[in-house]
Amino acid sequence: MTFRQHMRQQAASALTEFPTAPDSGLYTVTFRIDSVDQDSRFPYLALGYNTEAEVARLLAEPSPPEPWEARWNYAYFPPSGLEGVRVIGHDEQADPRGAELHGQEARAAGLWFEEDEPEHIRDERTERLDAQFQQLCVDLARQFHTEGDLIRALGRPLPVILYDMFDPDVMFALTRAANPPALVADFLSADAENADDTG
Repeated sequence: MTFRQHMRQQAASALTEFPTAPDSGLYTVTFRIDSVDQDSRFPYLALGYNTEAEVARLLAEPSPPEPWEARWNYAYFPPSGLEGVRVIGHDEQADPRGAELHGQEARAAGLWFEEDEPEHIRDERTERLDAQFQQLCVDLARQFHTEGDLIRALGRPLPVILYDMFDPDVMFALTRAANPPALVADFLSADAENADDTG
């Protein structure tokens, strides 16, 4: 099994842990892209969700956030959207098999590095590892849509919001690439860069 196949299997399985009752109010799937100890050699994905009840709770507070922020900004996500229901990837505690596969493949591809290697080598490989994992997460979200995972597990298509804890500026680009446009129109309405391009 490849690391990509492992991630695909585990991501689809994680959806089965989400609440499926009609009144659950689940409106989005969340992909938090992160890494152990902020080290790109150990990337992982925390899969989670957010609910309408959580948004309503935030908006009912004495000093509520703006509606878009309450619904889509990960800074306001509850544990189900931030910590997720499952962590998969190169995290030896949460996903030892994923850690093994990713380590093997990173070494075979010449992307692994040691701390004593020259800085320019570490920087170049860090950039490639980050880009590779981001693309893998986009691909996983696309498969949720194209292969019917969301409908099978949750009964309907939902937007998948991707956010990278160490590169917040790519949130809109990653999410746009991962979803059918209609599903993420509300989320993308706050993308100032896109608005400038189309306005």
